[in-house]
Amino acid sequence: PELAQARSALAGVFGAPASQAARRQRVALIGLRGAGKSTLGQRLADDLGFSFVELSREIEKFAGCSIAEIQALYGQNAYRRYERRALEEAIQIYPEAVIPTPGGLVSDAATFNQLLSHCTTVWLQAAPEDHMARVAAQGDLRPMAASREAMNDLRQILAGRAAFYSKADMTINTSEASLDDSFQALRRMVRESLQLPA
Repeated sequence: PELAQARSALAGVFGAPASQAARRQRVALIGLRGAGKSTLGQRLADDLGFSFVELSREIEKFAGCSIAEIQALYGQNAYRRYERRALEEAIQIYPEAVIPTPGGLVSDAATFNQLLSHCTTVWLQAAPEDHMARVAAQGDLRPMAASREAMNDLRQILAGRAAFYSKADMTINTSEASLDDSFQALRRMVRESLQLPA
């Protein structure tokens, strides 16, 4: 049994695909900031009785500082390494979890492929205007400082990542529904995937 556990742990670290049953038990939410990943993810985790593993917080734990400090002190490459390690650990530790991911995780092919191999993925899609309004509502007014340029940048980022986000197992457009309706749609899709009663 110990050898089997060791093999399983190594497979998780080196990206061997999880079984379909194991993959379904981890639900990763992908999409740009402001799509509703944290809010809907917490509600889904509570509903399912799964662990809620916000990958951004896990990255900060690994680094011992904030994401902004990681980027400023060590750069993007170091941030991506912390992101990959945080995902690897989440996969190893949590057999049942809802995992909201940073919006740019899809930019690193190895990390994104690991996510796709070990988690059921849901793209929480929203219009650029909704992303920006939600980020501002969270108290981050930086995007509003130069709103026309920020909106153009946001559209370009979304266009550049859409092909990656579209690899998700499921997609929910959170712009077209209230928070409660978005949650009910997410809950229904995930419960169906897990073969649980609605």
